Amino acid sequence: MNATRTLAGLAMMATLFLIAGSRLGAFAQAPATGQDAGAAKGPKYTQAEYNAEQACAAEKVPAAIIKCADDFVAKYPNSDLLVYIYPLYYRAYTQLKNPQKVIEYADKLVALGEKAEPGIRYEALYARALSYAGLNIKETDSAAKDLSTKGREAALLGLKTLDELKKPDTMSAEDFAKQKQQPAILFNYTAGSAAMTMKDYAAAVASFKAVLALNPDDPVTSYNLGRAYQAMSPPQQMDAFWAFARAVTAKGATEAQSKQIKGYLRKLLANYQGGTVCDSLTDAELNELLQLAGSSAERPASYSLPSAADLSAAQKDMTIASVVTDLKAGGDKSKLTWLASCGLEFPEVPGKVIEVVPGTDAIVLKIAFVTSDAEFDAATTPNMDVKVVVQPEAARVEKDSAVHFTGTLTAYDPEPAFFLHWEKAKVKEEDIPKEKAAPKKPVRKPAAKRPAAKPS
Repeated sequence: MNATRTLAGLAMMATLFLIAGSRLGAFAQAPATGQDAGAAKGPKYTQAEYNAEQACAAEKVPAAIIKCADDFVAKYPNSDLLVYIYPLYYRAYTQLKNPQKVIEYADKLVALGEKAEPGIRYEALYARALSYAGLNIKETDSAAKDLSTKGREAALLGLKTLDELKKPDTMSAEDFAKQKQQPAILFNYTAGSAAMTMKDYAAAVASFKAVLALNPDDPVTSYNLGRAYQAMSPPQQMDAFWAFARAVTAKGATEAQSKQIKGYLRKLLANYQGGTVCDSLTDAELNELLQLAGSSAERPASYSLPSAADLSAAQKDMTIASVVTDLKAGGDKSKLTWLASCGLEFPEVPGKVIEVVPGTDAIVLKIAFVTSDAEFDAATTPNMDVKVVVQPEAARVEKDSAVHFTGTLTAYDPEPAFFLHWEKAKVKEEDIPKEKAAPKKPVRKPAAKRPAAKPS
């Protein structure tokens, strides 16, 4: 998810643009003949300078263009025709894929200021912005701050210069606006990328949002907007999650991009909530977020998720009785309580046995949750199923008896059919009837033997 990928669609167009000149940039051309030194307007040059410049412009091979331009600069270092020589440099270096040199000569052109018409300055700044992505600047690079600062300043100047361009008489206002859209995207994205390297995250957010205003279905820009929100101090997590969700659902995202960002976003949600929330609830939160973000570019102020601190605070004084009360009440409190309680193990949960369902792997107890003698006496239907494993003796629990169990709360059904579902439960030993001893078999005495007859 880097700048090079998001600019890939512009690269071919930009290369052709810089080689042949663009419909926006080609508003200033070198004069067709030598100019009299007395002319008041335009560059001043001799016939020899003009011929030398035209010879360079006629070259087709990048290396030959550069050699010719070098000779021109050496011979005429202060020529007004440098305004046409510098573009030859950065166009040639664009073909040679040398971003450092493109930037060097684009900066030389821009430094000429008003000597260069807006169309030529715009072209130079466009070339510079495109080449900035090719630098692959890392924050650890010693020159990173300087390069990114200059890169952002140049990109913002590019936007300003773009606005200075005048619509050609032969072009409609609509076509002219369309022509300016892709350069505006490039300049804003470059400004955003440079701001990220500068660690000016608020500026990065502004620039990336400007890109998305022009191209809302760009997944890479949405992803980088999320990164910028995350990097703020303090992190703007909700806005970051929303931006990542927009990247997942963007029409421009490939299947691989969408899958990769979705997996990353799920991990972020789980970590934000402390990693203790049930997987099913995290999946539900993710699906809801994707659905909402897919239909709105901006996050509603009402959208938020409880943090790990929120869940920890909810768990502080939590009991199974308070959980049941909150879940039955519904609303936001119910949602928070369920996020905080799902997956927790609760000790000594009281209840009345309504039914015992034996099984080979587990025993399921249908239990009514009760907290008083009155509730116990009135209970006739269960509102909990409790799965007991590795405790076969629990099958001896009797219907209508009082029990206590320790188990993990894994799911619940809301009102009006309120029901709690428990796993990995173990019944309190004292509540399990003792195994009845098998009845003793009667002892049969052997028949008395008659004494042997005495010998006569």
